[in-house]
Amino acid sequence: MSVSPSSAAELPAAADIALAYHARTRHSLKRYAAGPETLDWDAQPNPFRDFAGSPRTALPLTSDRLATSFAEACNGTAPVQPLTIDSVALLLELSFGLSAWKEFGPDRWALRCNPSSGNLHPTEAYVIAEHVSGLGDGLHHYVSRVHVLEQRCRRAMASTNEPRLWLGLSSIHWREAWKYGERAFRYCQLDLGHAIGAVSYAAAALGWTARVVDGLDSSRLAALMGLDRASDFAGVEAEDSDVLLAITPRDAAAGAPPPLPAATAIDEDWTGQANRLDRHPLYRWPVIAEVSAATRGGGRDAAAAPPPHPPRASPSPARAAELILGRRSAQRFDAKFTMALAAFHQLLDALLPRAAPPWEAWPFTPRRPPLLFGHRVEGLTPRRDALPRSGEAESDLRHALRAEFDWQRVARAPDRLPLFQLLPTDSRGVIRTASCHQAIAGDSCFAVAMLAEFAPLIRETPWRYRQLHWEAGLIGQVLYLEAEAAGLRGTGIGCFFDESVHEMLGVAGTDHQTLYHFTVGRPRPDDRITTLPAYPGRTRNESGALP
Repeated sequence: MSVSPSSAAELPAAADIALAYHARTRHSLKRYAAGPETLDWDAQPNPFRDFAGSPRTALPLTSDRLATSFAEACNGTAPVQPLTIDSVALLLELSFGLSAWKEFGPDRWALRCNPSSGNLHPTEAYVIAEHVSGLGDGLHHYVSRVHVLEQRCRRAMASTNEPRLWLGLSSIHWREAWKYGERAFRYCQLDLGHAIGAVSYAAAALGWTARVVDGLDSSRLAALMGLDRASDFAGVEAEDSDVLLAITPRDAAAGAPPPLPAATAIDEDWTGQANRLDRHPLYRWPVIAEVSAATRGGGRDAAAAPPPHPPRASPSPARAAELILGRRSAQRFDAKFTMALAAFHQLLDALLPRAAPPWEAWPFTPRRPPLLFGHRVEGLTPRRDALPRSGEAESDLRHALRAEFDWQRVARAPDRLPLFQLLPTDSRGVIRTASCHQAIAGDSCFAVAMLAEFAPLIRETPWRYRQLHWEAGLIGQVLYLEAEAAGLRGTGIGCFFDESVHEMLGVAGTDHQTLYHFTVGRPRPDDRITTLPAYPGRTRNESGALP
């Protein structure tokens, strides 16, 4: 395992900052982490960043033309699309584009394909293109509100004419901190994991692979994305450089490591000034800047084992674009509904890492064993289960959790599914309480707590604090789409009482921490809310027209 933040001497101090931040931002039954005492929703920060003065390229909306099934995307068998501006537009439409507008009374808000804590969307997407037909070489910023690319930097490249593409992801922490205060840095990292998953599924639907470029230092990434250009962000909210994904057509990707964008260009021309999102912020949370600085860097797993699990069994034949654009977060669940056992097994099978989307995007060792609170699954009594995603994870969990847990293989689970019963018990009340008293945790068919190896990894490499949350968010994105494929719906839960969950599981100390909760069930829609088209005045399946 290697790392590249600053110097080795600074690692202990940086790790202490990250661990202290995590301890400081735990919610408990006695107190919540520090956050704003009041919210003025009429003064919510602008959810869309743009760059004044950057030339814009209108993108077509063509998802209605994409016939790829979800099964083809999940199995890596979708027809390969050429790397052109039209296919890049489709990649962005299915990963970061708007899926709908919602209205309730005087309020109106956008939904996007990449889910976000509180629908606040701190994640920004940048395209780095070389020789992509119809798209200028250089750096482009995606504006989801109007589905356009803004060219931040024109680069004349001295490289071959082979088309190459990368997506860089960044975070604007203030978007989350405005509502959630000090805990917001956690939510920004979870959102990045969801975004990685969204990109991987969208790329797979186009016959492409998306893969996180590991070992890339965040300062190098900031330079590639123009986020270190202080004058372009003068007086506005900064962006944190987070992750770079290499996008490669599947027929050209076999065995090839993801490349990096060219380090030098014959000529560069930068344009654009970032907009200000919140003109009158009421609070400041300096601890977020501290943990952000402490966890910058990068890392790689020197010998990450290849995914051991076999291909998926019978993913949904539904159209991939339809599932992706139809994904929603459930606000309420039918507390009397029982889900089918086969659907439960399908969802869990999708969480096992394998050489297929979205797990092929993740070049790191799987570290997030889901712990399950089963409420209403056909043929199963209420229970707590564990799904260790590797043999190492099983051994680690057995030592970390309560000694009195059963650890019996669930008899009705398929042989390929390493599902273990921990305790036969009705957990609806306790998981609801532990999830900040949210009814969706107990009214769901099952809930998930994602337990992570923690302090030892962070002490070795502080950047892992970000990575651990990314993987939890990636698991959440799988659950979102698999729930939709099963005719159900999911909801991520970032608000939970950390220590209450640990006590329930028997977790002591800081070697392990729970980072994210998730729930799946049958939704109870709110008919008072009106759904409107994502891009009013434009229909999908049309060419780009500048709004």
